[in-house]
Amino acid sequence: MDDDQARSGTARVTRAAWAVFAAYGAAGFAIGTVASRLPTVRAGLGFDSTQMGALLLMWALGSVLALPLSGIVTTRVGPARTAATSGVVAAMGHLCLAVGVTLGNAPLAVVGLFTAGVGEGTWAASTTYEGALVERRLGYSAMPRFQAGESLGTVAGSAAGAVLAATGLPLLAHMGLAAVVAAGTALLSSRAFLPPPAMGTHAHADRGDRARRGSTLHATLAAWREPRTLLLGLVILGAALAEGAASDWTSLGLVSGFGASEAAGAAGVAVFFSAMLTMRLLGTRLVDRLGRVTALRLCAGAVLAGVALFALSPWLPLALAGSFVWGLGAALGFPLGVSAASDDPFRAAMRVSVVTTIGYCAYIIGPAVIGVVAGHLGYRGALVVVAVPVLVAVLAAGAARPLAAPRGGATASRGASDGGVSDRGASDGGERAGGAAATDQDPVPTRPTGDVRSDLAAAPHDAGLRGGPAGATSRTS
Repeated sequence: MDDDQARSGTARVTRAAWAVFAAYGAAGFAIGTVASRLPTVRAGLGFDSTQMGALLLMWALGSVLALPLSGIVTTRVGPARTAATSGVVAAMGHLCLAVGVTLGNAPLAVVGLFTAGVGEGTWAASTTYEGALVERRLGYSAMPRFQAGESLGTVAGSAAGAVLAATGLPLLAHMGLAAVVAAGTALLSSRAFLPPPAMGTHAHADRGDRARRGSTLHATLAAWREPRTLLLGLVILGAALAEGAASDWTSLGLVSGFGASEAAGAAGVAVFFSAMLTMRLLGTRLVDRLGRVTALRLCAGAVLAGVALFALSPWLPLALAGSFVWGLGAALGFPLGVSAASDDPFRAAMRVSVVTTIGYCAYIIGPAVIGVVAGHLGYRGALVVVAVPVLVAVLAAGAARPLAAPRGGATASRGASDGGVSDRGASDGGERAGGAAATDQDPVPTRPTGDVRSDLAAAPHDAGLRGGPAGATSRTS
């Protein structure tokens, strides 16, 4: 009986791991499709650099407005239903954008991109919450590999965009195909998601149950008062701006800065996201060896070097090399920040909604600031503003150290329910349940849920996606 339960639980976790990877991939494919066709959008609407910045601002604004509520929605209706619905909303927004561009109707295009942002923000938050649940069951750091799915999807979307732009495929037809892929994958993948953790058998069940059902708004507001959570938000802010700036401005920078073709501009986006994919697939070894904090700071240095090469290089090949280095550096900030915010599984949804809301502010700040600066320095020169939030992220990276593991069934963050935070976990890693000192190099801690099947499924030796979606054999191989 126990063996059957173990096999059943492990198979379920494996399916959920691949479902999370697929959901990230579909979201990335949709975003890569839009990013690769931004020159077409600009030409169809007749926008200058400032107007393009305002358009991209609406895309970000939709996500940022949706994110504060995403934790409440995900907690109440579950990550599966939230992800399925929001994926369809995002796909419909992309279609509306394409119709607006085709008709030369700027307001319709704005509404479409805003709607896409609402769907994408909620989809990302619910999928990230599910990924944190699965990561905990797996028993090791898997979030970078999950988000490698997004990078893979973005590479596929931008590469397809480069090919289809070269063939002259109309934007509406292209976006229609991408919408079918995104919506279909959202609906199918969410069916394999794990349910939220059963809190009823935990030592702090009453408090956890109230946080999930009766006091979700209070719990969300409490998360906004936690110093560690806010610092993790700054880490994600820097990473999100680094990624968003590349997605929004790489193709435009190459086309306007070097007189390259639209296909070459889309290829530059593909180079960036190929680098992100590579680092997310292989970067777990870096994290396991160096720890979250050191890995984050090294990646920030790579972002600064890559942006400098891209923005200042007089040669197209060197700019593309800079885009690759930039992508390597931008890859781990978001997943590691989210993993750190999810150290306590019973407050993961609330904390993830907070840190992603802060992070997504980059998509408001970035287009507005870079668009204005681009009017004076050009698209490539304007990208130097990325350095400021990246440097802030370096200073805040210490908050990513793991929280102390629970003792006697207590949650890792004892003061979280009333708005407090375990700063000890952020400053020195706290201690393991067995008494050994934890460091930022520790793997994701697993906690017993009280559910026998779930606890059996948490055994890392049978966990799915252990070798990564691209076929690596283990996280240490």
